[in-house]
Amino acid sequence: MEVEVKLRLPNSQTHKTLISLLSPFHITTHNQHNNFFDGLAGELSSRRAVLRIRFYNDQVTKCVISLKAKAVLENGVSRVEEDEEQIDPAIGEECLANPNRLVSLMESSRIMKRVKDEFFGGKNENKNDNDGGLGFVCLGGFKNLRNVYEWKGLVIELDETSYEFGTLYEIECESSEPEKAKGLIEEFLKENEVSYSYSVASKFAIFRAGKLPYPWLVLANEGHGLQLAIRQGPFILA
Repeated sequence: MEVEVKLRLPNSQTHKTLISLLSPFHITTHNQHNNFFDGLAGELSSRRAVLRIRFYNDQVTKCVISLKAKAVLENGVSRVEEDEEQIDPAIGEECLANPNRLVSLMESSRIMKRVKDEFFGGKNENKNDNDGGLGFVCLGGFKNLRNVYEWKGLVIELDETSYEFGTLYEIECESSEPEKAKGLIEEFLKENEVSYSYSVASKFAIFRAGKLPYPWLVLANEGHGLQLAIRQGPFILA
């Protein structure tokens, strides 16, 4: 189970401000290319799961395949079942060019074995698609520029996610104590007059919706006289 704090930033200027504030704690930057896959008959999405292949950096120095399922996002804290493993970037590129290349990984990849057993039970990978065999489709994807910081014992990820329909700015922080981590981050943001909101949808859910979500919760320094508007969760994400 992956548990993360997720806070949305309203715009690029706020994102730049936070980059400046956190610059002494910067440790690395990742240029991520995320691509998502489903079964031809929606075998994964129908059960609130998705398969992702992520490439790191423009030189494709790293490639990770992930299975994510049953995501719930409530009050700025995300909980999702996640399993991942690293694969050869060349194989990842082949899967992107031909999604059915994923079928051949079902004997060598732990993730793909799980996909076969849990989502394609009873189907035969040796049959063609028209005979009820296994098949995959690429849903598309998006790019994400991630700056990573070590701050007060937390690993904070500051994301700039580029969709065809707009750009999302978000803070993520994985933690076994999410409420404590969220409190520390919120205190820091308020002290530095950085406006933010609780994220209401995952990056993948936003991608599938085709539009940026409305920021239901806006928080800022109280000295600016901004009001607080809260919409309660939980938000069940596809």
